[in-house]
Amino acid sequence: MTPPAVLALVEQRPLRDDVDRVAAAAALRVVHADRPSSRAVWMSAALVVLDTAAAGRCAHDGLPRRDRVFLVSASEPDGEDWKVAVSVGAQRVIRLPDHEADLIDAFTEASRGGSDVRRGAVVATIGGCGGAGASLFAAALAQAAPQSLLIDTDPWGGGLDLAMGTESTPGLRWQDLTLRDGRLGFDALHAALPRCRGVTVLSGGRHGADIDAGPLSAVIDAGRRAGVAVICDVPRRSSPAVEVALESADLVVTVVPADVRAAAAAGALTGWVRTVNPNVGLVVRGPAPGGLRAADIATTVGLPVVATMRPQPGLADALERGGLCMRARSPLARAAAAVLGLLS
Repeated sequence: MTPPAVLALVEQRPLRDDVDRVAAAAALRVVHADRPSSRAVWMSAALVVLDTAAAGRCAHDGLPRRDRVFLVSASEPDGEDWKVAVSVGAQRVIRLPDHEADLIDAFTEASRGGSDVRRGAVVATIGGCGGAGASLFAAALAQAAPQSLLIDTDPWGGGLDLAMGTESTPGLRWQDLTLRDGRLGFDALHAALPRCRGVTVLSGGRHGADIDAGPLSAVIDAGRRAGVAVICDVPRRSSPAVEVALESADLVVTVVPADVRAAAAAGALTGWVRTVNPNVGLVVRGPAPGGLRAADIATTVGLPVVATMRPQPGLADALERGGLCMRARSPLARAAAAVLGLLS
């Protein structure tokens, strides 16, 4: 994978030149932008450098707090600079070029890596049509990863507890958590939530209570910073929480049965999903009653195929007897491994 880059949100040319010069000395790549294209870009950068205007935009967009954010200024920082630095969670305000040595130290530390560089992948699953099996595939992805956090973002979906077989396992669900925006320790979260087959599960239960975007962002960030795979099961409707899950994802997986009506429904969904996150791929699930191929589905939907899945005999019965327990070479396991392999 490409090493994390410095994200520079700096408009003034002299300041940009200063940032580029320091990054070159630290052997770090710089990506310049007006604002982060997604939460995933914001969180995965090795270091973020921004000016006052960009900091204001990022704070307004509700981006999650993270380490290694620095506000740079060409003049002595005033009250407005400090106010916006606090709002975006900047670690320091640095005047350039006078205090360039401070930025050099920050870049040097980032180039050496550290605890905040080890980040887990985030995958969001969504059904191309109703009953496509996206929740089941989310559970399969979580079980296929060495360590994972499985997050239910659908308050009306009946709860991922049923897919994992953890409905009777002690631990907290969404309705039991009292969270705000900001940093959350994964160790405490891991200890409080139900666990099954190496998967930490945050389920919505069956209470139909809406999930807030801020706490969801904090939970996703906690898993990502801990280096575990974070799998979000996303419903087929827009909400602030759903958009957080989609924006945070390194890959959005759309699960589509291999039939004409499912492909048409997935095509209608794709336009919305890609406006939130362009990194979207298809998992095509058999059987194909009309002989429709995965390539045909991809053409209809307008997305690349990242995995295909043959029918898995006895799956429905297994789910009724305690949730998904994947066999190593089952169709579900193979498809899940193919998707995770793209992010390794």
